[in-house]
Amino acid sequence: MGLKIVSVVGARPNFIKALPVSKAIRKNFKEVLVHTGQHYDYLMNKVFFDQLGLPEVDYHLNVGSGSHGFQTGEMLKRIEEVLIKEAPDLVLVFGDTNTTIAGALAAAKLHIKVGHIEAGLRSFDKNMPEEINRILTDHCSDFLFCPTETAVKNLQKEAIYEGVYLTGDVMVDSLNHCIKIAQTHNILDKLGLQPGSYYLATIHRAENTDEPTRLKKIVEAFKQIPGIVFPCHPRTKKALERYGLLEDLKNFVKLIDPVGYIEMLALEKNAKKIITDSGGIQKEAYILGIPCITIRNSTEWVETIQDGWNILVDVDTDRIVDSVENFEPVSKRKNLFGDGNAGEKIAEILRRKL
Repeated sequence: MGLKIVSVVGARPNFIKALPVSKAIRKNFKEVLVHTGQHYDYLMNKVFFDQLGLPEVDYHLNVGSGSHGFQTGEMLKRIEEVLIKEAPDLVLVFGDTNTTIAGALAAAKLHIKVGHIEAGLRSFDKNMPEEINRILTDHCSDFLFCPTETAVKNLQKEAIYEGVYLTGDVMVDSLNHCIKIAQTHNILDKLGLQPGSYYLATIHRAENTDEPTRLKKIVEAFKQIPGIVFPCHPRTKKALERYGLLEDLKNFVKLIDPVGYIEMLALEKNAKKIITDSGGIQKEAYILGIPCITIRNSTEWVETIQDGWNILVDVDTDRIVDSVENFEPVSKRKNLFGDGNAGEKIAEILRRKL
């Protein structure tokens, strides 16, 4: 237990990815868990620790919200202080959030090795802040843990060959663990829903929430689709209020507060189709066998498109409505994202290499 790993999390997707990795690495390493506070309200944050059984946080940096520059800069400063104090052998970062790039940069500048879980993803759209975070984090990293073959090839195209490992996707590990709990959850009863009777919608990306014309087109589509259940992200709710769209939308969709991961999985598993701009939910939809309509013009999960279970519609109102009514997968799903033991594979690689 002599070697120490600092894991940096801060946003909902980080928590889900950290669960199987934390469990696996604690068998051989001392793990210090740092929470930046990027997601700070209960339903986006603490509920994950309560539901998933994530370990207690060792440092909570309480950064909160702000512009991309402010938020990333504050994280960078505060993570650096923790790393100087803890002097770990490795820093682990997850996914593509501001927390991810801040953790990677802080470690790299201190000459501490960086491991990136979910390396090699590319949407090839640099207007997405997540794409910038992915590229920079990968180029800072010493260990690049790739969920898919496509991710490995993406890194090779950028001349990254060293330290690249195909491990499968840690979200399969988390989903397999949590779906058993989700199947016993009573969220459908609470909301008065029957399995297969509703469409599940989630919208949260800045490109959709911060542009009034885009958000209006999405709202217009949702108003034409009966039976939408819409857990509303805090950013999205503020944007809907700001543009005067919230009250009107409430008349057409079942608008609910954000829900925990277990409840969300239960809602995903029992939906007719999923309408989303989330990367993680596109992938979860695929793993669960639910057709997905993605309100973006590019995706990092190209495999779900290629296999015919996901369709990109951007914010074209007519295409959104038509796809919800008519889009159906044409093939059986493949085992694209691994066999559910990515966390153990990552821990074993680190045990051997460190």
